[in-house]
Amino acid sequence: MSLLRIDDMHLSFGGVKAINGVSTDVARGRIHAIIGPNGAGKTSLFNCISCVYRPQRGSVYFEDRKITGMMPHQIARLGIARTFQNIALFHHMTVLDNLMLGRHLFLKRGVFFGGIYLGPARKEEIENRKIVEDIVDFLEIENIRKKPVGTLPYGLRKRVELARALSLSPKLLLLDEPMAGMNLEEKEDMARFILDINEERGVTIILIEHDLSVVMDISHRVSVLDFGVKISEGDPAQVANDPHVIRAYIGEDDDFLREPEAH
Repeated sequence: MSLLRIDDMHLSFGGVKAINGVSTDVARGRIHAIIGPNGAGKTSLFNCISCVYRPQRGSVYFEDRKITGMMPHQIARLGIARTFQNIALFHHMTVLDNLMLGRHLFLKRGVFFGGIYLGPARKEEIENRKIVEDIVDFLEIENIRKKPVGTLPYGLRKRVELARALSLSPKLLLLDEPMAGMNLEEKEDMARFILDINEERGVTIILIEHDLSVVMDISHRVSVLDFGVKISEGDPAQVANDPHVIRAYIGEDDDFLREPEAH
């Protein structure tokens, strides 16, 4: 069952076509990877889904509802959250404060109750704090929960950004290069958390990632973009053996992601 549908997406910047007629369906409960060389249009596609960009043509449907043209905060309310290539956290604030900010869409009490911090406002904050603390435990960041984000190493900041996206209680999570700049151990941890988010929390995930071995290990379906055009789509094994994909990455028809033959 499709959770998200992209229909004939076109996006241009002046004379440059960032996305050229891309269509795809993202099945509910799956991990769907979007890969391609640098400049292929992957992040531009994310920005169209989250309504940061407005395409010149084409539509995005979420749970069969057209969302093209909505504001980003409306998209978040529908249950779509994302992370970014460049970490977008408040570095002077603690991990907990950053995660609580991710719950702001769920705060219903007005300025008056919030200001005096009594009754309904206090109950509301306690409820949201429980959700945040559960995410802290889930992503194993208890020991840094009260530390300012700016004091943390890069790999942990990437995990905190994932935690903040989760604090929106998303149905669909967009992860833009969540493992970029990480060492091997950090990548293994992040891959495990992504799988757990999908399997244990039932969150559908669209993933942009350049580490193709990770993509092939954790994804259910893969779409490949090249110069804004979708050149291949299928399960990881199909995509890994598609000559169009091989050519896009290395410029010739040769072994690319194929498993080595047994001897």
